[in-house]
Amino acid sequence: MRIPHLMAERWVNSPPLAPDALHGRVVLLDIWEYTCINWIRTSPYVKAWHRDYADLGLVVIGVHAPEFEFGKHAENIDRGIRDHELTYPIAIDNDFKIWRALGNNAWPAKYLFDADGLLVDQWVGEGSYERVESEIRRLIEVRAPGTKLPPVSPEAMAFATTGEPSYIGVTPETYVGAHRAEPGTFALTGDWETSGEYVELTSGTGELALPFNAGEVNLVVDPGPSGEAAIDVLLDGNPIGDERGGDVDPDSVARVDRAGMIRLVAGASRDDHLLTLGTSQPGVRAFVFTFGP
Repeated sequence: MRIPHLMAERWVNSPPLAPDALHGRVVLLDIWEYTCINWIRTSPYVKAWHRDYADLGLVVIGVHAPEFEFGKHAENIDRGIRDHELTYPIAIDNDFKIWRALGNNAWPAKYLFDADGLLVDQWVGEGSYERVESEIRRLIEVRAPGTKLPPVSPEAMAFATTGEPSYIGVTPETYVGAHRAEPGTFALTGDWETSGEYVELTSGTGELALPFNAGEVNLVVDPGPSGEAAIDVLLDGNPIGDERGGDVDPDSVARVDRAGMIRLVAGASRDDHLLTLGTSQPGVRAFVFTFGP
């Protein structure tokens, strides 16, 4: 496979990049989505490769393909780019043209092309960071023999030491919209409306209860028309304490001001738990829960 024509809706951090303009450069296409926890976990490595190898002939291009309708909106994507501090070129692929040209089927995915524009390797999901960086370094040397390479990035070195954590027994990704929800994985109390992608609180106070077994719990959420919402977070019936995630305040409330992913639980014991979310903000939409060990 040759690098496809990058038919992006628009570009961020760069003018449009055509395959001819990329000839002679090693190119890494990173298929991403700003709310995807699996991509979020890979992002430090992608940013490190841009940091360490851009001056040596590597071009990292992030291809943003939306999972949810709100992910097509420029203001949401651009905030996601800022929040994640991405400085390399970003191609906005709202119509999945680049996605289809690559034959891609998942987030995240990485496609590495040599200086002649030929696909050398591809990776789907998390992990393999030391292998990706090793191939980047090899292709840079093939492109320009004698190139003085920096040490392997500390990010990849650390991963090689610790390895991929085990997800055995961790609760799987849990969608709550009608298109992908599994019966019995969560329960709603209050006046909720179910749509294909999400559940939405229409009035009054609502609760969403989710049994889980994981150390980490995240939620993709949209605060709704008001642009902000407060969500009470209970763990096993009590206000969450030391196990609160990074987006939960000490008062056990997650304050949401954007459509994105929020971190609700971190460092929970690996036992069966019950997470209960409560809110009185009409228009709040919950999309999918994701988990980590």
